[in-house]
Amino acid sequence: MKVTNNLKTIGLGLIGGLLPLSIYWALQSETASPTSDEVLGSSKNNLAQSVNFNGLPPGSESFVVASESSLNAVVHVTTKVVKTGFQRDPFSEFFYGPGAGGREFKQYGQGSGSGVIVSDDGYIVTNNHVIDDASEIEVILNDNSKYIAKIVGADPSTDIAVLKIEAKGLQAISLGNSDDVRVGEWVLAVGNPFNLTSTVTAGIISAKARNINLLANRSGNEAPPIESFIQTDAAVNPGNSGGALVNTKGELIGINTAIASQTGSYAGYSFAVPVNLVDKVMRDLIDFGIVQRGYLGVQIADINQEIKTKNKLPNTKGVFVAKVTEGGSAQKAGVKDESVILKIGNKEVNSVAELQEEIGKRRPGDKITVTLRDNSGDESIKEIVLRNAEGETKLVSKEEIAKNVALGATFEDLTSKEKKELNIQSGVKIKTLNAGKLKSIGMEEGYIITKINNEVMSSIEQVTNKLNNTRGGVLIEFMTPSGRKDYRGLGL
Repeated sequence: MKVTNNLKTIGLGLIGGLLPLSIYWALQSETASPTSDEVLGSSKNNLAQSVNFNGLPPGSESFVVASESSLNAVVHVTTKVVKTGFQRDPFSEFFYGPGAGGREFKQYGQGSGSGVIVSDDGYIVTNNHVIDDASEIEVILNDNSKYIAKIVGADPSTDIAVLKIEAKGLQAISLGNSDDVRVGEWVLAVGNPFNLTSTVTAGIISAKARNINLLANRSGNEAPPIESFIQTDAAVNPGNSGGALVNTKGELIGINTAIASQTGSYAGYSFAVPVNLVDKVMRDLIDFGIVQRGYLGVQIADINQEIKTKNKLPNTKGVFVAKVTEGGSAQKAGVKDESVILKIGNKEVNSVAELQEEIGKRRPGDKITVTLRDNSGDESIKEIVLRNAEGETKLVSKEEIAKNVALGATFEDLTSKEKKELNIQSGVKIKTLNAGKLKSIGMEEGYIITKINNEVMSSIEQVTNKLNNTRGGVLIEFMTPSGRKDYRGLGL
């Protein structure tokens, strides 16, 4: 769908922080097999305590308890980035075949950020942009112990990623409820700015459901971004990305993600992904490896004075439905163009960001009640069943996902037209590419994998099986959209 300045596509929909190289849990589907329930069920923080009405720990204004209960759950994430190229040897290829005699050359870089332990057996949440492009990820705990981390999954649309380290008995942070946070409430930002480990800063909630148009160019073309940030004035700097935003109970209420700055350093405002959205994305990545997105199927806009006047609306409350997508969830429920969405469930929504966040916390198949006002001024409540991008209400099974996903990438078959234009008989195209080994070696969306270890690739399942099950390493022969043939080596 086309996005204009005041018109955004809702479905499901990075952020600041630093890579110097250049979780309201979703309504649970009955058909899901929630591995996350088991691994995250012990996310309890015994140091979290009640606070008085004004949001400060009883008898203290120094936030000591909140700091102590969160410091050990925040980790330092460092990354190594290796860009691999392949220099071909035409003479050797002439005698011995494609790839023969060639040599790899590498370029090295590094980055750093923060992460938050969400289970005692080693699951860690961070920002996608902290580990994007990483060839190797190291996690350093507050006691200085080090672990190599694996990427469980990443979601550029919310800038959330999940890592896993092989450790037991870790101190996991308690999850708060970001829906309950109020503007003016005290919060702490915990992270590792400028490689200064275990740093705590304090501030207040400055705003909620803030859209700063930061993810639009970074979330790829597969899913719209969801931006509904918690804005604070707690000092956040490069390296804080992926760290914890906690309340005065020491509960996680957000993942620090961005700063508003013209210099790259803190200049007064910082932004965090609300934990209720983080929770949903995190559990999807752990349970399925991808995010199961539900789509409402409408094009929407914030109601400004111009829209209010043009459409003769009584006020600026709600979110304006400019167009209902044909065959989408909203249309099937009877939603009409030029309606105004007033509530999702019992929660009022007065901005695109608020509506995106509410839908973003749900999965395909989830039923929601939507309070609407039509263009004649009449209000109604409709029940809508959310659908995925393919129009289905069922969750995609782990088995089906495994057939189409490998090393952070999804794939699609070539059309007859593409094969003809490129003068090839077979090949599988990279459809989407998130953080993982394929991205770390320089592969890009649109590249066509033609051979792996000199074996012709003619189906998606063949490619994913080869990449997921080969041990040691592979040589990938691929073709760019322009028809240039190239090679990449990959250690597995």
